[in-house]
Amino acid sequence: MPRPPARRRGLLALVAVLAIPGRAVSQPSVHADPGVDARALNTPEGTIRIILQGAPMQRGRVKLDLPAHAENGHSVAMTVSVDSPMSDSDHVRRIDLVSDRNPVPHMATFFLGPWAGRAEVSSRIRLNGTQRMTAIAQFSDDSFWFTTADIVVDEAACLDGS
Repeated sequence: MPRPPARRRGLLALVAVLAIPGRAVSQPSVHADPGVDARALNTPEGTIRIILQGAPMQRGRVKLDLPAHAENGHSVAMTVSVDSPMSDSDHVRRIDLVSDRNPVPHMATFFLGPWAGRAEVSSRIRLNGTQRMTAIAQFSDDSFWFTTADIVVDEAACLDGS
């Protein structure tokens, strides 16, 4: 096979260099603790236990907006908002979203800080049928607050083959 012209080789080299990330960002895994039974992690209760790491959680300060009904679970809009001043001394550090019925209960983690301005995230999620969703917010004082929301889903999206 003939070699590409020099200009094209230079462009390919530039694309290869730009594709290398300048800095990798990692997030802690809920599966990282070797002392935890792996089967328990794949349950909503086990996932919440790992997120809380023994801390209590209180109901309130968190609002989870989901539609009451979705025709299918392929792309469901959701918004989580938390009552917080988002100041240096009092802010939300993270918001976790846990599903009762998805194959992987820990759906998402959103990292926040005082620089965020407000504690609110919106996204679209995939849902494996009718279920209860839980949103957990960790504050800068290491307190955890939560809420739940129920949604009826006619057509499941997260089919795992069973």
